[in-house]
Amino acid sequence: MLSALTALLVISVVVALSSGSVPVPVGVIWQQLLDPTPGIEQQILWELRLPRAVAAFVTGGLLALSGVVMQVLLRNPLADPYILGVSGGAAVGALAAILLGVAGIWITQAAFAGALLSVFLVFGLAGRQQWSATRLLLTGVVVSAGWGAVINVMLTTSTSNNVQSMLFWLMGDLSQSRTDAWHFLLLLAGVILILSQARALNALARGELMAAALGVNVWRLKLILYFSASILTATAVTVAGSVGFVGLVIPHMLRLLGARDHRWLVPCSVMLGGSFLLLADSLARTIVAPQQLPVGVLTAMIGVPAFLFILHRGARTT
Repeated sequence: MLSALTALLVISVVVALSSGSVPVPVGVIWQQLLDPTPGIEQQILWELRLPRAVAAFVTGGLLALSGVVMQVLLRNPLADPYILGVSGGAAVGALAAILLGVAGIWITQAAFAGALLSVFLVFGLAGRQQWSATRLLLTGVVVSAGWGAVINVMLTTSTSNNVQSMLFWLMGDLSQSRTDAWHFLLLLAGVILILSQARALNALARGELMAAALGVNVWRLKLILYFSASILTATAVTVAGSVGFVGLVIPHMLRLLGARDHRWLVPCSVMLGGSFLLLADSLARTIVAPQQLPVGVLTAMIGVPAFLFILHRGARTT
């Protein structure tokens, strides 16, 4: 499966670099990557499409990895990376920065601060000694509803000049996204950390009592993975906004294909999540070119029927 996903990732990168309002042949892409020469193709590839493709892969990988963890920890197939209100807190921070008219880097920092605030708020309200899945789910739903109300107030009271950029951020958009080395390091660290706990996650998927009987320190495992998933999600939201369905659908698709062991599910999810968002963003740039759609619109259009299909298959097999 890893070889097939590697091939899919390569194809996704080629599609992302070649497609758009100005098509770039594959031969030109290869030439510009090996020996960049000044020209319009170099500007398109190195200044626009390559940074956007990197941001799409990192975001998709972070969301898919976080989705794998959250679905096991909450033991809920409908759990996604945003279920603890991370996207709502990040959205409030980013929209507040847009309303204040600050530069792009401050929008990212404000979104990350809002996401972390939401994480600590959820865990604080859930109660330190009672971090059960049910309490966290209910607290996350309530906090998300509160953030939603704040977002509605911001949208209704903002000027028309800010509304479009705010809506694009809320729907998920990669047009202004850029990544640094620390984004890759965070994704790599998340993969290594969760892979190191893969056997414990396999046991936890069978229930907390079974995991404890097999010698897993359930409290320590949940503490590490909850906060790791929250940090991964917060980082993804600051890069691309609220891109939905990636963390929800990708783990289910891989489990449907037989990747239930987390030693395989974790790396496969990162690769498929990154490839999925690369292809979705390519469609977002080309389907109504030269205009661009928010990538979150495409992920929803693809994710909704895909998830309904997964539910249908699950119902038939039970």
